[in-house]
Amino acid sequence: MVAPLAAHDSFTAPTGPVLLVIADGFGHAPDAESNAITQAETPNIDALLSNSDTSRLLLAHGPSVGLPSEGDMGNSEVGHNALGAGRVFAQGAKLVNHAIADRTIFSSDAWTTAVRSASDATLHFLGLHSDGNVHSHTDHLYALMREAAAAGVPRIRLHLLLDGRDVPERSAIGYLEATNAAIEAIVADHPDVDIAIASGGGRMTITMDRYEADWPMVERGWHAHVHGEGRAFSSAIDAVETMYGESDTGDQYLDEFVIVDDQGQPVGRIESGDAVILFNFRGDRAIEISQAFEDEVFSGFARGPRPEVFYAGMLQYDGDAFIPTHYLVEPPAIDRTVSEFLCANGLKSFAISETQKYGHVTFFWNGNRSGMIDESLETYIEIPSDNVEFNKAPAMKVREITDDVIGLLRGGDNDWGRLNFASPDMVGHTGDLNATIEAIRVLDDCVGQLVDVIDELGGVLIFTADHGNADIMFTEKDGVRTPVTSHTLSPVPFAIHDARATRTWSLSDVDGAGISNVAATLCNLLGLDAPDDYDQSLIQPV
Repeated sequence: MVAPLAAHDSFTAPTGPVLLVIADGFGHAPDAESNAITQAETPNIDALLSNSDTSRLLLAHGPSVGLPSEGDMGNSEVGHNALGAGRVFAQGAKLVNHAIADRTIFSSDAWTTAVRSASDATLHFLGLHSDGNVHSHTDHLYALMREAAAAGVPRIRLHLLLDGRDVPERSAIGYLEATNAAIEAIVADHPDVDIAIASGGGRMTITMDRYEADWPMVERGWHAHVHGEGRAFSSAIDAVETMYGESDTGDQYLDEFVIVDDQGQPVGRIESGDAVILFNFRGDRAIEISQAFEDEVFSGFARGPRPEVFYAGMLQYDGDAFIPTHYLVEPPAIDRTVSEFLCANGLKSFAISETQKYGHVTFFWNGNRSGMIDESLETYIEIPSDNVEFNKAPAMKVREITDDVIGLLRGGDNDWGRLNFASPDMVGHTGDLNATIEAIRVLDDCVGQLVDVIDELGGVLIFTADHGNADIMFTEKDGVRTPVTSHTLSPVPFAIHDARATRTWSLSDVDGAGISNVAATLCNLLGLDAPDDYDQSLIQPV
């Protein structure tokens, strides 16, 4: 338990509530045709961001959110960790890089057990196949493969989820060629090891669902990886090239496939006695497939015969639910989140989003902690996302979230609240510029409604984002546009709308400020001192 925060000497809480609006994937980039945000009509957000006295930009990528380098794009998981923790913790990719460099990953109980289990069986590696560094990195896969071969594992099979989201939308063949080259190099050093790609498919078609939004997606992956059921091909490159020729679908939406031998038999079913390692380091899209492998009682889908395997994740994806039981690298220990302090002060709050981002304003915001901090003080609301392609319904659940938030604000029971609008990120990931423009337009209208209610109640609204995405929707070379479906390296906006007649604060000049500075700012706007070790507040007394 944390101690309550002291009252601030200069700041006082407003009579109305403080509302934090997180526009997921709403980055700041130069005005251009490729920028869905600047191409949309956004009078309400423009009004918030046009006042330099109350708005600024914040970093949301690379070391500012705990990732290894300036070239690493931020993501929703680490972004909400930073927003809720008020400090920067080393995150997934950085943790794994360190564990590989100092070889602690290979002395972990999970690794040694996996190698021992596969000593006369098969070691399967399952995960997102790219160097996007948001969920996984192929360098990590190659390091694990090399070490397994050196340890005498006789048979390795790869189950590769095609990206096209954190990397260019049709880049799978290049990654497959690189992996084939890595396999050849390992086999050259260890001729007795048998390594092959066994199955695959697009990350938004199989295996990598989150928040139980689409269990059939996980089911398709399960049957491909475990039972060898799916469209058969002689190689992964043949599978991708064939499906490219059949439609203009990007990698993330390609169907599941299975690699078969000359007799038409799958080359790498997952069978009892084998070991399976999920090499993704990000947790949200790793939990459901982990449950499918581990849970004795399981209702997600009909698994068929479940093989008895040793299963491990790169990290533990849910530390409270212990998913999975075994993992290679210790996750960041995020403690003393801002919600813990505000609960200690007896402040009532709410957190709300639709399914696609619900875990971000709850689990990730709370430092990878499931459940509420204090059920007597908190209200969590999940609005079910529609199971459709996001560009087909670009408003997503922004209007429904707004309606519920307005009711919560006017109800008078909450001192503060936080919400996530998923549409800039989720629609942005489709690469559909016009749909993303529409998503931004709807979001802006709803932000305007929230500002009006904050004015009515005498509260404060904070507008920010967790990372960029919708701000760069395509690149253009020689007149040819290539959709960009990934996040961006862009900073994100930060603005405060204070409905009080007299503002007792001004923006402070914090050099290199990032989204981790928002938590201390939230404390101050609620009339409290921020914890001493939090990253500096973005406001100062007038």
